[in-house]
Amino acid sequence: MTQSNIQITKEGYEALKQELGTLVAKRPSVVDRLSNARSQGDLSENNDYHNAKEELEFLDGRIVELEQVLATAKVVQPTNNHIVDIGNKVKVKVDGTEQVFHIVGEWEADPKEKKISHESPLGQALVGKKVGDQVEVEAPAGKVVYQILGIE
Repeated sequence: MTQSNIQITKEGYEALKQELGTLVAKRPSVVDRLSNARSQGDLSENNDYHNAKEELEFLDGRIVELEQVLATAKVVQPTNNHIVDIGNKVKVKVDGTEQVFHIVGEWEADPKEKKISHESPLGQALVGKKVGDQVEVEAPAGKVVYQILGIE
């Protein structure tokens, strides 16, 4: 997937924007820490210098990554509540229990929060379906059948 094809919900876009702001605000203190550690002399055995340098490299990399994503992302809104699409919450029945999944872009997926990417196996199976449809998803334990009960 190219950067120009990134789809994201408005909430996901705002969360990435907030993360970027936090990292940009944190950067000057890491630069100061690196500068102070550098002024302590021998850099070969200066753990604070190496830690600060690694943190700054990580921070700069993440800032660039987020800037690229935010510059090229397409914010999507679900078009309706009759067909599953990015941004919808989908209520499904699986193995006798009901669950709700939020279909989101890949940059905001968080399975612990029941936010699944539209590119995940379950996300791909659900997108384009409507209430009453059943989808089968291949899982490590075998095929799992989900029945769509509702779309928000």
